[in-house]
Amino acid sequence: MENKDKDEVDKLKTRLMSAWNNVKYNIDDPLESSSTAPSDYELVAGNVEAFRQDFASRVWLTYREEFPALRGSGLTSDCGWGCTLRAGQMMLAQALLLHFLGRDWTWTDALSLPTLDTESWTSNAAKKLVASLESSLQGERHAVAGATSMTQTGLAAEASVTLPEAYHRKVVSWFGDLPSAQLGMHKLVECGRSSGKQAGDWYGPAVVAHILRKAVEEAADPELRGITVYVAQDCTVYSGNVIDSHRGLPPRPGTTAHMDCRAVMILIPIRLGGEKINTEYLDFVKGILSLEFCLGIIGGKPKQAYHFVGFQDDSLIYMDPHYCQSFVDVSTSDFPLESYHCPSPKKMPFNKMDPSCTIGFYSRNVRDYEQISEELSKVLRLSAKEKYPAFTLMKGHGQDYDLSRPQSREWPFLGESRRTGATSGDFVLL
Repeated sequence: MENKDKDEVDKLKTRLMSAWNNVKYNIDDPLESSSTAPSDYELVAGNVEAFRQDFASRVWLTYREEFPALRGSGLTSDCGWGCTLRAGQMMLAQALLLHFLGRDWTWTDALSLPTLDTESWTSNAAKKLVASLESSLQGERHAVAGATSMTQTGLAAEASVTLPEAYHRKVVSWFGDLPSAQLGMHKLVECGRSSGKQAGDWYGPAVVAHILRKAVEEAADPELRGITVYVAQDCTVYSGNVIDSHRGLPPRPGTTAHMDCRAVMILIPIRLGGEKINTEYLDFVKGILSLEFCLGIIGGKPKQAYHFVGFQDDSLIYMDPHYCQSFVDVSTSDFPLESYHCPSPKKMPFNKMDPSCTIGFYSRNVRDYEQISEELSKVLRLSAKEKYPAFTLMKGHGQDYDLSRPQSREWPFLGESRRTGATSGDFVLL
């Protein structure tokens, strides 16, 4: 009986390690720990709570209704058409949380969120990922002792909580559904006009990448001047351009050196197959989602966008924007935060994924980018099939390789057709 219980725990631990590849907890293998180490059940229980806390701390942007009308359309909701924009917002929001608060930050109220009582949300995938994992512990879970003491240094301890929460609230407010919101739906729709898009249109992952770049570039809030967005062209990341994005501002008077002063959100629009996903890319996607600097993937099923944030076995874990919620006025100082955080993850088989997607990375400085490049090179070498990697890393600048190409143009070009000569099983250039 004891061996059977141990086997069940081992299986559960394996599933947990598979599921949470985008969450870093640095917990040692209990088999290699000393006799004073926590029990297997304690490790699993702790991981479940840590995963839930981390997932629910991410900013969740969904369909909204009854917000101020979008200019030129009269639309007061993005239900049915804005899901890719929302997925892009979620990726950008995660980059901003990392930028201002760091990877270890979690929202103090994350575990107190109420479960969503809608049939579309309490799917079997979500139940299997969280509820079934908890029930598998069979009552053996141990509570993690030791709540944070508030008696340490009075005002200093209070300040350490207040400042992160102030940034948390500010980040959420930037994505509010108001014309004045720096990165809200109104702003993104306006930025999409230069690509021929308007409210009510379908936005693809590559288009959204360029819209996010433009929105951050035009943001007026001084806090957003410390981060910029780089979008890869033709599935190629040019290191020189990324490093220039980091340095951003011109040299100070009397000097020739640029300052390594801005963080960069790197977006890479790619296509993993032809008309359907090429399942040979599964290991590549797992490798990407396992990287420390990865922000996730803007993707989904055909005409239904999600923000993929991790994986379990051969399924992708995602945040779903297809949940229509009421407008929240983020211009007030105490607006409710609960509807901007999701209590339940969902998952989808990899073979259901649409091949068109955009991968994101957060790079705080040039040193980070050098590490990202090194790690990406390993993933690309291991996962490349024949001569068709998902994307490439190149030294130098884009203009160094094609001086004749007008630099003002950016993909996607309206009216241009996809390049010919590729079959459904081949790599297809965006």
